[in-house]
Amino acid sequence: MNKATAKHLIERYFRQLTEGCGNGNCTNEFCASCCDFQPLDNNSAAAKALELFKINAKLCDYYAPIPSRADGNTQLDSKMCDEDLCSSKEDLLDVHHLTESTVCMILSVCEEEKDYSPLVRVIGRVFSNAEALMKSFRKDDPNADENLDAFTPTHVEKNSEKTFEELGASSAAALPDEAPDEMSESGEITVDIDAVRRVYDRLLSIDQVEAALVNALIYLTPNVELDLEYLDVYDTTPDYLNIFIIVMENSNLHSPEYLEVALPQFCKAMSKLPVAALARLSKLWSTHGLPHVRRMMETFQQLITFTVVSNEYDAENLVNDDETVVAATKCLKVIFYASILGGDKDVEHNEEEDEDSDSDELTLHELLGEERLYKKGPQADPLEKELGVRPMDSIRALIPFEDFINDSVNDVVEMDKDFTFFKVNAETKFSFQSCPFILNVITKNQGLYYDNRIRMYSERRLTALYSMVQGQQPNPYLKLKVRRDHIIDDALVRLEMISMENPSDLKKQLFVEFEGEQGVDEGGVSKEFFLLVLEEIFNPDIGMFTYDDITKLFWFNSSSLENEAQYTLIGIVLGLAIYNNCILDVHFPMVVYRKLMGKKGTYLDLSDSHPVLYQSLKGLLDYTGNVEDDMMLTFQISHTDLFGNPILYDLKEQGDKIPVTKDNRQEFVDLYTEYILNKSVERQFKAFKKGFLMVTNESPLKYLFRPEEVELLICGSRKLDFEALEKTTEYDGGYGKDSQIIKDFWATLHSFGEEQKRLFLQFTTGTDRAPVGGLGKLKMIIAKNGSDTDRLPTSHTCFNALLLPEYSSKEKLRERLLKAITYAKGFGML
Repeated sequence: MNKATAKHLIERYFRQLTEGCGNGNCTNEFCASCCDFQPLDNNSAAAKALELFKINAKLCDYYAPIPSRADGNTQLDSKMCDEDLCSSKEDLLDVHHLTESTVCMILSVCEEEKDYSPLVRVIGRVFSNAEALMKSFRKDDPNADENLDAFTPTHVEKNSEKTFEELGASSAAALPDEAPDEMSESGEITVDIDAVRRVYDRLLSIDQVEAALVNALIYLTPNVELDLEYLDVYDTTPDYLNIFIIVMENSNLHSPEYLEVALPQFCKAMSKLPVAALARLSKLWSTHGLPHVRRMMETFQQLITFTVVSNEYDAENLVNDDETVVAATKCLKVIFYASILGGDKDVEHNEEEDEDSDSDELTLHELLGEERLYKKGPQADPLEKELGVRPMDSIRALIPFEDFINDSVNDVVEMDKDFTFFKVNAETKFSFQSCPFILNVITKNQGLYYDNRIRMYSERRLTALYSMVQGQQPNPYLKLKVRRDHIIDDALVRLEMISMENPSDLKKQLFVEFEGEQGVDEGGVSKEFFLLVLEEIFNPDIGMFTYDDITKLFWFNSSSLENEAQYTLIGIVLGLAIYNNCILDVHFPMVVYRKLMGKKGTYLDLSDSHPVLYQSLKGLLDYTGNVEDDMMLTFQISHTDLFGNPILYDLKEQGDKIPVTKDNRQEFVDLYTEYILNKSVERQFKAFKKGFLMVTNESPLKYLFRPEEVELLICGSRKLDFEALEKTTEYDGGYGKDSQIIKDFWATLHSFGEEQKRLFLQFTTGTDRAPVGGLGKLKMIIAKNGSDTDRLPTSHTCFNALLLPEYSSKEKLRERLLKAITYAKGFGML
């Protein structure tokens, strides 16, 4: 506990001993409001406060005075009422917590008297007191089910002699002084949510009450935060969670009155709740439906955005150190999981994980004291673990994942610092990578880039250290020397040797050399290597993958004659592409990336991977006629092998004798899907995943990215925005954006068809895909390469640089450029 916090707690004890809490029925022996308390002078109270602080004694919640009205008068010392009325209002002090009926009765009399000061007084007192608010709006209250409309002013007789004194007495009678502190054994929430909403609907239309709620929240939350952080109040009183449930039902929390002070303080208090409490909130809110979950999400998002745009951040003043942004992000995480829980999800159908055997031997990183920086990927988020659900399990969340991304945070976060917090100082510093839902794929890719580069640097250092000890020539790179016409054989042999002898070499930076060709690999040679490997491995003649003409996607050939090493190679290639920040031209259905991330293929995945089969099975499930007689299906299915021969497979034992009926058709669909997406390709996919994990098993990839984002990392964006590329392109060698040749170049390029544009991108960058974030992130360079000539344009794919001679006409530029991009392949071509 820091000095400021300790000082604040001691001051609270001192005020409690000298002024009391304001509760006339207080039973705390260390509070001046208790009837048995012996008054102390200031010196004695100061000494006693220090003693109470040391033993962590009970602290009362202060019964706050009512706030100022809009006209500036305080209701606490109001002289507006006559002596009898003031006296009767004092009896409302007997109301120590609220129910819907209590609020309605007070509101009815206030409307009759045209004076809201009693209501404002009660609301301000109860909503600023943790214990009073915790006991309010309970399901176990006998009057909780009564309708508000029963107490509207029209039901109060004009000549009613009901006074505030009578109202106070009846309210006190309706509310027992002691509500149960314990939660029900089943863990059920004890707040009557519907009653709270109806009360807010009535109260928020009254300006004076709105002001009272704001001021009460400002007073309440610092004390709640201290109670949670230092007194562990939730452990002894689980119903303390009611405070947060009631406050979050306020539909005006996003308004300017709350954004400045009240909501930031509330978020700080909520972020102090233990994981079990946050999980209860998430489960509860997941049942509230889309409108309420979205309102809460937008409330926290608005606070984050408001705070970020109201401040300036840089490398010294980090957004990670802004307590309001951090607390609101942690609260937003609760809503994020509520959105997943409330939507369609699949917590089953998980691939079996291969558990690595932990060695008792110390690694070199541990000997060097660097194990924290080079440890394996992070553990699951504590809240995720408590809830037993992952973002990966979501089929369709209540709120799209994209809506949780906050652009203002992504604009100001310093990912190099954030990465350090994430990997090294996670216990003391907040990292936005611990809440990856708020980051876009571009920002997360930066974090992944830092992780990959540090691992490359680590392997380089270890290689240097080993070579010094063993007296060998250091080899700091993953070097692949291949022949262009034997690229698969050469790559397979080399990578297989590395994976068997020293798999950690796969974490080194890739360095490719084509035998007999000039070209230093600064990234471009690797790009071409990946391209050629994929071209050959996905060649239908090889038979490793099948190609669907409708979806334009590849799938594993269940009857392939190739050995598992070939599939391991393609898995390694995908992993190396992510690790070395290269884009690959691969066309897999989304289920492949889901399986790589640990999920099994399910019926819904067929719509993407096997659309014809999906429609057939969907027709079976939707069929309203006699399934058995009309369709005559059994639990034996047929498919063709590599040579077109039919293969029969029993989904169940003696499946050919088991008819598919209306009652068992769902089982048939599930077993059919399990066979097609999982069992039939188990050998091939297991080898493929093994190769992928050889490179990425220690990466935070699985923690940070969802399957669709992994596809974007590997394949890049399919959308090519050449307008964005033009805006970010730089010029060198005498060219500028106003040069005539440059104007002609862009006019020519924009006139190209889609296929020609992809050829140009392939020629200039080594891939025909846009990187994560689009072509605007490419940073292409166009450099002058001499005056008018018949030579073709050339490129340095390593640097995304186009070397363009200053052709004499637009027609010549077009002709030379088309020839270059159409026939270019290999290095050293002019």
